Amino acid sequence: MRLMNVLCLLCPTVLMLSISAYGQPSPPSAREVVTRFGSAPNGLARHEYVASVIPLLSGDDRSLAQQLLATVDSELGLYNEAVMVFPFDNRIAPPRSLPLPDSSQWQEVDAATAVAELAAKRHIVMVNEAHHDAHTRELTLALLPRLRALGFQYFAVEALSTKDTDLMHRGYVTDTSGSEYLLEPLYGEIVRQAIRLGYTIVAYDPDNVPVDDRDTAEANSLYEKVFAKDPQAKLFVHAGYAHIDKRAGNLGGSIQPMAAQLKRLSGYDPLSVDQVQFRDVAVGGLDFGFYNTIAGKFSSPVPYVLRQHGADTIWSSDPSQHDVTVIVPPAFERDLDVQGIMRSDVLRREVMMPRMPLDPTQRPSWLTLGGKRVPYRISSDLCAGTIPCVIDAHYPSEPDNATPADRYTFLRNHSHNQLYLYPGHYRLVAWDAAGKTLQQQDIEVPAQ
Repeated sequence: MRLMNVLCLLCPTVLMLSISAYGQPSPPSAREVVTRFGSAPNGLARHEYVASVIPLLSGDDRSLAQQLLATVDSELGLYNEAVMVFPFDNRIAPPRSLPLPDSSQWQEVDAATAVAELAAKRHIVMVNEAHHDAHTRELTLALLPRLRALGFQYFAVEALSTKDTDLMHRGYVTDTSGSEYLLEPLYGEIVRQAIRLGYTIVAYDPDNVPVDDRDTAEANSLYEKVFAKDPQAKLFVHAGYAHIDKRAGNLGGSIQPMAAQLKRLSGYDPLSVDQVQFRDVAVGGLDFGFYNTIAGKFSSPVPYVLRQHGADTIWSSDPSQHDVTVIVPPAFERDLDVQGIMRSDVLRREVMMPRMPLDPTQRPSWLTLGGKRVPYRISSDLCAGTIPCVIDAHYPSEPDNATPADRYTFLRNHSHNQLYLYPGHYRLVAWDAAGKTLQQQDIEVPAQ
């Protein structure tokens, strides 16, 4: 499901629940949930509304609301909570005819390095993401400078709206640049750095197109905006889930994925890089099966691929769909070792936990982005007694409605946590669910 652009800063926020004749809150319809979620003035207000109605819902309506909450949790810097509240597992097991790699024949290699090597002779590179799991954005950020050095000059962003015509001049996304995915700090950093590196940013996702026609519209848009004008262009595409597939199947029915259609239109075979099949879908939880089998044999602090010993072969779990399979490391080092039970902070959902207890509020170490960013300690003191509140770290030259460099949301008073930032100057802004600025201060993040 593609979520709508939920920001409407001039719309009234309606967070009251309807009451039944018996004095109990009555469950809202799915349409009402989406409408009220979309009319909230900011991410924190959206979080408070959807968290309040989830206990009233069941079945598909509850799943939809959990997906909305996961998306806004990611936007608010609550990365563990985002995956825990919506442990979405659409992963398809590799074909039985293709055995899983073993360390005796394969070794882990940094995914960004390996993909860049494979991209040298390609005109199209496509990398996918799981929308609510920002960990699947780390690779794209690492690939941007590598592919730019190889002559890739166009960067296509799925979440971007064609209405933001000032983006390239401005240099950063704002709360009106596209879908709510762009409000997540890592996604904002992807677009910011792509512009700084000299890419031409391409918005290609159509509005108001039926689901069955979406991939056709996306492929046509990319062809018309890039290859019809520049036949020798080199294009880097960041997309969601199965849009980068090379054949029909994962999108349902006979829908031909965007990648397959763009190949036909442009004449170029895309380098298709999948990183949603082998990822940790249950942070702090139980995740048996093929992911654990691989992640238990190989290890890396950053997303990695597997290269055959003594050869250049890079492993793909399904070569008919993808050229490269990326393994996204567990969010925490011992997340594969499970025992015991705890309850999620957000919705009191029982999950199996590791032997070394996981605090969901402990932000994952992958936020260092391979050591490029450093932790900066913050506390709820910045919230001036108002809880919940959001702490944004903005670059000095960018306004408060720009997607911040990093963000964390305090849900409890008298607590502390960390932002992860590149060394440099920032403006910290604390704000509440009404959008009111509580405090702000300038900081300097030193290199380590």
